[in-house]
Amino acid sequence: MNANKAEYLEWIDGCLSNDRKAQRQLYKEFYGKMLSICMRYAGDRDEAKDILQDGFIKVFQSLDKFNQDGSLEGWIRRIMVNTALDKIRKDKRSLTLSQSEDLLDVGVQMEEEEEDLDERMELNMKDVIRAMQDLSPGYKAVFNLYVLENMTHREIAEELGISEGTSKSNLAKAKLNLRKILLNNINASKISNG
Repeated sequence: MNANKAEYLEWIDGCLSNDRKAQRQLYKEFYGKMLSICMRYAGDRDEAKDILQDGFIKVFQSLDKFNQDGSLEGWIRRIMVNTALDKIRKDKRSLTLSQSEDLLDVGVQMEEEEEDLDERMELNMKDVIRAMQDLSPGYKAVFNLYVLENMTHREIAEELGISEGTSKSNLAKAKLNLRKILLNNINASKISNG
């Protein structure tokens, strides 16, 4: 749909007055974009939808705090990312963030596999997003925050309650695992296609 700023402001006023139609319009406008953001942090589509729902609840509850000079989409996006990170923090399986392992070993492995991957890769963004779903929640969180949200390792460390070294290590391992997943997917596709 892609509404203009005047429509956004009208929807915000409506939402602040508990107008269900305005809430529905705002939700519809940003549903697709925000679901794709949630998918980057979630283990599957159902989990992403749960994060999305929780995020929109937060959006509607705090819409009165939105600075109307800024980007509504950017503001909603930040709430979705924070909601996903809250879920990761609460989810016990997310505590698999690696605190050790030599980064040099990871770097060597990445270089060896990078050559192989570069030769065979013909991927689109859907393939990468799908492969990201197979990363552990901790690796996925660090990868998303660094690569897609452009956060520094210091910011990631503060956000997730880990050290900067752990953030760097997890990013390297996330990239390594993502490459392995993509290679496996490419090889499986070639085998099934004969």
